Amino acid sequence: MIRVLICDDQTVVREGLAAILSTDPEIEVVGLAGNGREALALAPEAQPDVVLMDLKMPVMNGVQTTQRFHSQYPRVRVLVLTTYADDEWVLDAVRAGASGYLLKDTRRDELVAAIKGTAEGKSFLDPGVAGKLMRQVAAAPSGPAPDAGEVEALTERELEVLELLVHGHSNPEIARRLYLAAGTVRNYVSSILQKLGVPDRTQAAVVAIQRGLVKHGG
Repeated sequence: MIRVLICDDQTVVREGLAAILSTDPEIEVVGLAGNGREALALAPEAQPDVVLMDLKMPVMNGVQTTQRFHSQYPRVRVLVLTTYADDEWVLDAVRAGASGYLLKDTRRDELVAAIKGTAEGKSFLDPGVAGKLMRQVAAAPSGPAPDAGEVEALTERELEVLELLVHGHSNPEIARRLYLAAGTVRNYVSSILQKLGVPDRTQAAVVAIQRGLVKHGG
């Protein structure tokens, strides 16, 4: 059973998400919070595995709360839910330790899958926010420095593939842009996942953004 704590300042959103998630036999909603402070106060008793986190909230916003969860409850994974793909706090939330980022108009089955995957240690980035993340990376070059070992492990071509992957491009699109065979791109992606120690391309994108492994650009 996956224990989920919902944190959103809108009552209708909290209750709506709770109703949706309660229909899945593998998910238990263990708490509803109207702001970050309430979520942190509920955490010791609720013992959530995943927190669904809104960003724009009174008292304590989602970025601040994500940072607190990341430091105080490192086993708890935060999945950000917000209304707008161009939210200016996208990158802040990811760098604060969020495991993923979804829009509130995500379909029920996709939301449930994201929660289950997050509980298993995977990360999710809505394709709609990939471009915004990269624009924020470009505008904030003073972010966390990349791990020297990771940068050294990735070849120049792998870094090029990783950058396009972060932008949300599919393997065929990457192949066209870099004039490579589709099979070659698959091999590069597999190598990147192995070197970064992540299970999928979405989590590779999260790691790349968090650690500054990709360049800015369009």
